[in-house]
Amino acid sequence: LEGMFKLSSWLGCSEFTPLVALELVSDTKEEAITWLLQRIRDKQRNGGAELLVEQLRPGLGVQEKQNPNLFLIGASLQRLLSGAEDLGLFKEFNDGSMRGFTCTNKQNFKDFQGDGDGFLSVAECQYIIKHELDTLRAKDESHVPGHTQAKLYPGKSIIRRLLSKGIMVQMFPLHQKEELKRLTFSWYKKVKLSLQPLGKIQCNYEGQALYFGFLEYFTFALIPMALIGVPYYLFDWDDYDKYVIFAVFNLIWCTVILELWKRFSATLAYRWGTLSRKKAFEEPRPGFHGVLGFNPVTGREEPLYPNAKRQLRVYCVSLPFVLLCLYGSLYVMMIYFQMEGWALSLHDEDPTFWTGVLLFIPSIIYAVVIEVLNLIYRYAAEFLTEWENHRLESSYQNHLILKVLVFNFFNCFASLFYIAFVMQDMVLLRQSLATLLITSQILNQFMEAFLPYWLQRRRNKKMMRRVTKMRTQEDKELPIEEQVRLEADMSTYLGTFDDYLELFLLFGYVSLFSCVYPLAAVLVLLNNITEVYSDAFKMCRVFKRPFSDPASNIGVWQLAFEAMSVIAVVTNCALIGMSPQVKAYFPESDMQLILWTVAIEHGLLAVKFILTFLIPDVPKPIQIQLAKLEFESLEALKKKVNTWGMFSVI
Repeated sequence: LEGMFKLSSWLGCSEFTPLVALELVSDTKEEAITWLLQRIRDKQRNGGAELLVEQLRPGLGVQEKQNPNLFLIGASLQRLLSGAEDLGLFKEFNDGSMRGFTCTNKQNFKDFQGDGDGFLSVAECQYIIKHELDTLRAKDESHVPGHTQAKLYPGKSIIRRLLSKGIMVQMFPLHQKEELKRLTFSWYKKVKLSLQPLGKIQCNYEGQALYFGFLEYFTFALIPMALIGVPYYLFDWDDYDKYVIFAVFNLIWCTVILELWKRFSATLAYRWGTLSRKKAFEEPRPGFHGVLGFNPVTGREEPLYPNAKRQLRVYCVSLPFVLLCLYGSLYVMMIYFQMEGWALSLHDEDPTFWTGVLLFIPSIIYAVVIEVLNLIYRYAAEFLTEWENHRLESSYQNHLILKVLVFNFFNCFASLFYIAFVMQDMVLLRQSLATLLITSQILNQFMEAFLPYWLQRRRNKKMMRRVTKMRTQEDKELPIEEQVRLEADMSTYLGTFDDYLELFLLFGYVSLFSCVYPLAAVLVLLNNITEVYSDAFKMCRVFKRPFSDPASNIGVWQLAFEAMSVIAVVTNCALIGMSPQVKAYFPESDMQLILWTVAIEHGLLAVKFILTFLIPDVPKPIQIQLAKLEFESLEALKKKVNTWGMFSVI
């Protein structure tokens, strides 16, 4: 692994490449440390992980007390290759197809040269090591040595137990310094109008690359909306025909881009080898608790929690709480309309420049309150979802996403729906949409770009002194001890949840009501461009490097965006039906207008679902490659079965 830190000079071994750092609490018992290191080093046949591990020595010239229990973990090249085979990593074959890696067939893979050095990316190596550590199982130990309160159960993950009992502080992958320099230069240090280096991003941040791919795709998809929106905005907006035409284009746009994204996503996932990768068996979350019993699937002893009790918590506590929060959001919205009415009355009595400015103040205050409510609710939703005690991380994430999406959608868009379809005031709708969108973007840029960096400086001045030292000595190698402790002090990356949520809300602003404010697409486009640079900076400089979490698609967020596009069809059809030009065709019967609007809306939804069915999610060439791979796997299995049959006969 070219460019990684070499510790041979002070570890006394010929070659050791640290890939992962593991930190235990400073008061961990010596016997617990010895036991854990032994289990990590033990051969696989003895129940160990067969990895290389050494303790990090104290930093040079440091006066303050440091935690001595920081350990560096690596692996031999052969161990990494066997781990890649165990995980079923897909790599490019000589014929250009993506196939599961096997050591026996390694010479037939495209980039495998010599002994295989450089064949696996650093992110893949770290993912393999994390998997091996996570699958390190307790044997006959009743508890962690020296910590009688930390009970162990045969077959259960040791690492997860150490985390849940607070013995382990953290485990994180290390940055590769030279590769990080090249990535930052091509990603965000040069301001240029070009594509992101998704290949390099995937090699360093495999789990987050699909998010950056979606961010880039969404940004380019906004260009047609922005190009059409600017001239529309520059003309006289009293003519309602412009709303109707733009709304029709909006309907087509929000349907087509999501269908094309699924194909682009499948192409990226296939190229990165995650489209056909098998999901590992999901272990219980570290925070999951219950009465000790036997898992009927694995046969292992582990905590069990009645599903009926969990459902009671969901429907009798969480659901009423969410409804109460929605009512609170509705109450805040009515206060906003009272403030809006008060500002309007002042302007009508005395129409001056200052009373004109005052008209925007209620919307700005309301936009700030929306962001504050979203933040408070997020913490409450996390607490409730944790309290529901979900066994699996995927179940926990799905319940959390559902809670947050429902509240954020209602909190952000309820006032716009009220103005559009109850008040039917298009001027106020345009003003409110513009104010909410601009204010939320300013707040998000502050929260995402400036606040994390400022908090990092405030929390850890020592770390920032080291960063300054790095910047003033760019050509000098930072000692490995300093580099690891520097990264250990960085904030932990919490995943792409908030990033996808922000894009979901921005997609809502564009697809739902941009026909009355066509500059919405322009503002979101500019926001996304700055988002690329701020997210890149945070990934490289503010947060610890996250472990890979390979994904074949964006998961439940795809359903969320598609649900938003369905709502957009209904909303835009209703706006078209409210236009004076359309109403002129039904001068005597409002009921006929409503029926025609509903009929057209149902027809468009039918067309949308037909398009979903007709446009395949996976491009045809990739479908053929996957089918060939499946056929060859079945043929190989048949040969194995026939061979075993011949031996059994003999």
